[in-house]
Amino acid sequence: MYICVDFDGTVVDHRYPDIGEPVPGAVTWLQRLQRHGAKIILFTMRSNRSEDMALLQDAVQYMEENSIQLFGVNRNPDQDAWTSSPKAYADVYIDDAAFGCPLIQPKGFARPCVDWKKVGPHLEHMLLSRR
Repeated sequence: MYICVDFDGTVVDHRYPDIGEPVPGAVTWLQRLQRHGAKIILFTMRSNRSEDMALLQDAVQYMEENSIQLFGVNRNPDQDAWTSSPKAYADVYIDDAAFGCPLIQPKGFARPCVDWKKVGPHLEHMLLSRR
């Protein structure tokens, strides 16, 4: 199962260009889903275009430091064999801006973020039901 995951508001609080506090449960659930075989693709607006800031690399490093092995970054390498589309193919897209995504507002957070207490178990069920 391919899971595209946004960064700001999904894995960390919105503090762009800085990296905010961790969204409650995000890292734990991403690690757990990965152990079940999910292929995690970081799918974010962050980029390395700015000469003095490597914003995308900062997000990738955050994921790696939190033991989340990325299958792809803003692309799904498996789709190269069947399409040249720039949109990363996934079975599920997790993004705080997605219509219907459950959100919470932790104290001190800049904006609402993904509610991993709801999203995580649902994704795990989807992943395990594919076996």
